[in-house]
Order: sequence, then structure tokens, then C-alpha cells
Amino acid sequence: MDAKVRNLDENAYRALRARAALEGRTVGALFNGAIRAYLARASVQQGTLSLRALRPEPCPDGNEHLSLEIDEVVYSSTR
Repeated sequence: MDAKVRNLDENAYRALRARAALEGRTVGALFNGAIRAYLARASVQQGTLSLRALRPEPCPDGNEHLSLEIDEVVYSSTR
């Protein structure tokens, strides 16, 4: 769906466009993700969402081994 959004903060939109470019994504994809996250958070705060309804979100590219890297930092014997 194409939509026009009015009254956006110009600086915030520029930052969003730059972030989208750095991540190789579109502004629309970032908007969709932000809207979904907001709606999910609002549902949890209102108590209308069950924990069973929550679904994991994929890690952004480059973070596939983040848990292992954290373990290495936290539990490494070399300090």
C-alpha cells in the first residue's frame, strides 16, 4: 500500500533514510518494522496479547553469533 505521511520531523526522516541506506533496506521497510514493534508493545502494555502469541524476530545481519561473542567476553578466562 502506498501512503503519504504528513508532518514528519525533517531531521528524524533524514536520519531514518541514512539508517535505511546503511542497512541496505528501504525507508518503507523500516517504517513497517517500527509500526509493528509499536503495535506489539501497545498490545502488551494493554494486556491484550498473550505470551503464546509472541514470535521471535530475526537477528539483523551480522549478529548471527552475538550470543557466542557475549559468552566469550563474559566467561573468557583471559582478562
